[in-house]
Amino acid sequence: MESVDTKSLAQPVISEEVIADIIQQIPSPLEISFLLKNSGATYDFDILNNPENISKYNSNFEKALNLGIYGTDLGYANIYEQNQDALLYLNSIRELADDLSIGQFFDFGVISRLATNSRNLDSLLLITTQNFNNINNYLQENKRANLSVLLLTGGWLEALHIVCKIAEKDPTNQALIEKIGEQKIILDNIKILLSFYTSDPYISDLYNGILELEQVFAEIEIVYTYAEPTFEEVDGILVIKDNSTTTINITMENVKAITKEVEAIRSKIIS
Repeated sequence: MESVDTKSLAQPVISEEVIADIIQQIPSPLEISFLLKNSGATYDFDILNNPENISKYNSNFEKALNLGIYGTDLGYANIYEQNQDALLYLNSIRELADDLSIGQFFDFGVISRLATNSRNLDSLLLITTQNFNNINNYLQENKRANLSVLLLTGGWLEALHIVCKIAEKDPTNQALIEKIGEQKIILDNIKILLSFYTSDPYISDLYNGILELEQVFAEIEIVYTYAEPTFEEVDGILVIKDNSTTTINITMENVKAITKEVEAIRSKIIS
C-alpha cells in the first residue's frame, strides 16, 4: 500500500492564511488552562498519550499525528507544572521532529526552560505557534503539506479528547461542555483540509473517522443572534461593544457520543 511515506502526492498548496486562521480557532493550551483551573480538575497523566508510545510510530503518518498530540500533551503537563512529564514529552517531540526532518524549527533549550515554568506559558504558546507556521511553510515548499495537516489534526484531536475526559468527570461545568460544542466549527475546517489528501489510504481512513465524528456533532445546534454593537467608554477611551451572542445547544448525551467517536479515532492513532 503506497502512502505519504512511499510516494509524492499531487497536493494543493494551502495558503498560510488558511492554516493560520484554523490554528487561531483551535483551543490553545491557554484556553484549556483557563477551563481546567475553573473546573478544579486535578492533573491526570492517564488521559494523555504516554511518551513511551513513541516506539510504536514508524510511518510519517503516525509520527506527524502523534507529534501534534504530544504538543498538546506538553501544554497540559505544563499547565499543572508537571516538569518531569513535560521533559518526557519534549524528548518525544524532539525525536519525532527529527525523524520528520523538521527538528531544526525547534530550539529545545529555550522550549525546555519555558515548559518547566508555568509563568512562561504565553511565551511557550507563541513559540509553538510560530514553529508551526514555519513548519507548515517548509513542508508545503517541499511538497509535504499533508504532514502539516496531520500535525494540526493530531493537536486538535488531543485537545478535544482532554476536554471531553474532564467534562465527563464534571458534567455540571457548562463552560467545558460548550467548549466541546464549539468544536463543530473547527471540525468543518479539519474535514476540508484532510479531504485534499484522501488519495493517501492512511489519510482516507482518518478522514472517514472524521466523517463519523461529524455525524455526532450534527446534533449540536449553534445559534448566532446578531445585536447591533454599541459604544462605551473604557478608561477614557471609546470602544465598540459587540452585543451579538452565540448559543450552543449541547447535552451530556452529546458529549458522551462525541467522546466515544474521538476515542475510536484517537486509539487508532496512538496504538
